[in-house]
Amino acid sequence: MASPSKAGAALAALREDLVGDVFAPGDPGYDEARTVFNVMIDRRPAVIAQCVDEDDVVRAVRFGRDLDLNIAVRGGGHSVAGTAVNDGGLVVDLRHMRAVSVDPAAEAVRVAGGATMSDLDRACQPHALATTGGRASTTGVGGFVLGGGSGWLDRWCGLAVDNLLGVELVTADGERVHASADENPELFWGLHGGGGNFGVATALTLKLHELPEFSIALVLYLPEFGPEVVRTYRELIAAAPDEASGGALYLTGPPEEFVPPHLVGTVLCGALLTYAGPEQDMRKLAEPLLALPHESEIVGAMPYADVQCMLDDPPGMRNYWSAEYLTSAPDAYLEAFCARGESMPPTGTIHVLFPLGGAIATGPREYPVPYRDAPWAVHPFGIWEDPADDERCIQWVRDVRADARPWSTGAVYLNFIGDEGAERVVAGVGAENTRRLAELKRRYDPDNVFRFNHNIRPA
Repeated sequence: MASPSKAGAALAALREDLVGDVFAPGDPGYDEARTVFNVMIDRRPAVIAQCVDEDDVVRAVRFGRDLDLNIAVRGGGHSVAGTAVNDGGLVVDLRHMRAVSVDPAAEAVRVAGGATMSDLDRACQPHALATTGGRASTTGVGGFVLGGGSGWLDRWCGLAVDNLLGVELVTADGERVHASADENPELFWGLHGGGGNFGVATALTLKLHELPEFSIALVLYLPEFGPEVVRTYRELIAAAPDEASGGALYLTGPPEEFVPPHLVGTVLCGALLTYAGPEQDMRKLAEPLLALPHESEIVGAMPYADVQCMLDDPPGMRNYWSAEYLTSAPDAYLEAFCARGESMPPTGTIHVLFPLGGAIATGPREYPVPYRDAPWAVHPFGIWEDPADDERCIQWVRDVRADARPWSTGAVYLNFIGDEGAERVVAGVGAENTRRLAELKRRYDPDNVFRFNHNIRPA
């Protein structure tokens, strides 16, 4: 660690040189700048550098290295583990770097490192183009994509990393590097699931797909109908085209127009059918779900960017999530899923069973994405407000994982989990890929400067 006099001089120089804002403890705006969406995370960085361009990122990283500071990178700030902030280190904050540039002729989009899913989806919508994005509009594009990237479109057009064309990166040495299939291909491989281990992604280029129409059916049921609803959804998806996705879920009735007032705040069962195509095709698929006794429904065409906002997790809440990827979803598992759903704390929590398959399963085999073959994933998404509920909500998430173990593939999508230890990181990239990623880490970040992530230690 640098001496106080050296640190003070370096901070003064950073304030002078950085185009963006710099915050240190005691500065007005510091507490707001260090806050992330998961309020369980309360960390106090030594410096927050709010960069406005790649030059700022280079300045910030070099400042951090000169002072021997650990570096966290903040894009959307949506990591449930709170990896966007640290204690006593530097945060390279990309939130002002949100430009999105669509090239309709090339069917490609360049996304700055701090852009959120909403920035990406809204920019692509006027061109009737889209690519796989997260299931919440507030998710940061950079962390989402580099972590693998699963969303409503992945059965149709692949995981987000399957659509990654290039990444502009600032390394731990403060150097600019471009990674693509033709340039630094080994680094490009590692960025397909290796997350933020190799540098600060200042921009990503993604392949787009024509999406002139999008439609959904969201149907809510009383929980006693859950087992029949979930079985019906499973059978529907088994016979559906790749355009169909969504999930069977239990949720706490939100205070929204589509929820009857007397059911707000209670546990409900739901089925969400998303469809990358016209309403009439979706309606035909949804008939078995609509035939079951239900409390409310939203059925029809809806812009994809609007659907992306429907299940946004509210800010200012406590969050604990996890996931298991499944070899199958037989009746025995569905019974366990539904029983756990009915016992879910009605605090805002969501309990989801997602289908995979389609373009996920047929996508590129070479990347560190070990969950590609699983047909289903269960994602307990604990959300609550009162710290007194910490123990029961966290235990409920762990119980969901335990229920799934007999059917678990052992692999996991790292963006769905918090800090669950080194073994789960290996499960998220694949045992066979871990050594290769560790060698890549040694090449680009031998001192493990970028360790606030699902960390891969240098070999």
